[in-house]
Amino acid sequence: MSAPASPRIDIQHIANRLWETADELRANSHLKAAEYSIPVLGLIFLKFADSRFAQVEQAVAGRGTGRREIGKADYQARGVLYLPGQARFANLLLLKEGDNLGKAINDAMAAIEEENPSLRGVLPRTYQSLSNDTLVSLLRSVSAMLGDIEGDAFGKVYEYFLGKFAVAEGAKGGEYFTPTSIVRLIVEIIEPFNGKILDPACGSGGMFVQSARFVEKHRNGKTGRLSIYGQERVDETLRLCKMNLAVHGLEGQVSQSNTYYEDPFKATGQFDYVMANPPFNVNKVDKAKLEGDARFPFGLPKSDNANYIWIQTFYSALNAKGRAGFVMANSAADAGGSELEIRKKLIADMAVDVVVAVASNFFYTVTLPVTLWFLDRGKHGTEREDKLLFIDARKIFRQIDRAHRDWLPEQIEFLANIARLYRAEEVETAEGSADLLSASFPDGRYVDVAGLCAVVTLDEIAKQGWSLNPGRYVGVAAAENDGIDFRVRLAELQHELETLNAEAGELQERIATNVAQLLG
Repeated sequence: MSAPASPRIDIQHIANRLWETADELRANSHLKAAEYSIPVLGLIFLKFADSRFAQVEQAVAGRGTGRREIGKADYQARGVLYLPGQARFANLLLLKEGDNLGKAINDAMAAIEEENPSLRGVLPRTYQSLSNDTLVSLLRSVSAMLGDIEGDAFGKVYEYFLGKFAVAEGAKGGEYFTPTSIVRLIVEIIEPFNGKILDPACGSGGMFVQSARFVEKHRNGKTGRLSIYGQERVDETLRLCKMNLAVHGLEGQVSQSNTYYEDPFKATGQFDYVMANPPFNVNKVDKAKLEGDARFPFGLPKSDNANYIWIQTFYSALNAKGRAGFVMANSAADAGGSELEIRKKLIADMAVDVVVAVASNFFYTVTLPVTLWFLDRGKHGTEREDKLLFIDARKIFRQIDRAHRDWLPEQIEFLANIARLYRAEEVETAEGSADLLSASFPDGRYVDVAGLCAVVTLDEIAKQGWSLNPGRYVGVAAAENDGIDFRVRLAELQHELETLNAEAGELQERIATNVAQLLG
């Protein structure tokens, strides 16, 4: 008789409860979100490491011999961080409220780094800035709410908190966190299955995490594996990234460096995949330092704007079969002058493959719409070599709240499937996109759909001034006939407006009368 199935754990519910607890504690402290985020993420990381350690501890129990005891090497051989006693979560919970909990947690983080050199300088040591009461509540909440989860569930909680803190921190949060739905679409379109992947503006590492999930999802008995390389300028964000990788069981080479001036991986022509969400419209880059750099084969822009410096950084890092996907400011699609000349060379090289227009309010730093660019240097010699796919996804989104939008899983899958149809690849429907697909592509093959997508030749793009703005090519969807006579509806609206204006006039008179009485 089979054992009863364990109850399904609702990770979203757990993460939301923990967030509400943590946010309530922050609200009752003197700390800003930016000061509070790193310590909380550190405790989630510590609980994850402790959970993994406990699993291996149980598995190797009793395997020691008189000659040899179980030690650090046994844990590290199983891909687990070694935790000394003072860093075990249970021991931290046993500390009394009168003890210096902040120092104890700082010491625990230091001990973990000492035993695991790959994390040296990564873990937070700012716990003495939180009161003992706050730390006690956090430790107990993290332990209680995350006590029954394991594996990738910790990573999902960590990602959830990264996103929540990014919203709370506003512009600063947007510097290190790219919304997960945007990252997932980029991953689904470039399909990073096996090879070397680079993110030269890696923030907290979300591109790497979603790429690893893609590999796992599409493994099917194959041996896909990604080698991770990243660059991040800000030290604090670099630490977030390394913790994020660790909590997802990933390793990689992430360099603290300024991508404009530093090329630590000698990237030109070296990578199978490049993914990024670079800062937009950056000025004052010292282009004199970039003269002659092989990363900019189409020349440097004369304008004081780094968008086309970033675009060429992504392009030049790809090998002959490489693919790239990145977020870009809308303005780059139509930029003139020297940027136009660079864009013409990039398009003429047949490297640009797909361009997706995204609606406004997807990002925490900007409310304006953005564009996703996809390069494919391996499409030379294929039927697609002189064509581009444009997708206008500005009307596809889920409204989270007044100021934020994202995509549902089935919407991400649908948009990625348009690219798969264009490439004559098999579509995927596991996330529920079958109805959306059949509505737009009833025959199961790619066709241009007005207002949604269009495949365009390089000649047509040249006639449009080398614009990469999807709106120029996909057209407008035909308006549905709702059966209502336009003249009748217009008359109704005019009557409604007149009624509202009359009511507004009455209200204005009442307010004036009341104010006069008050001033009496």
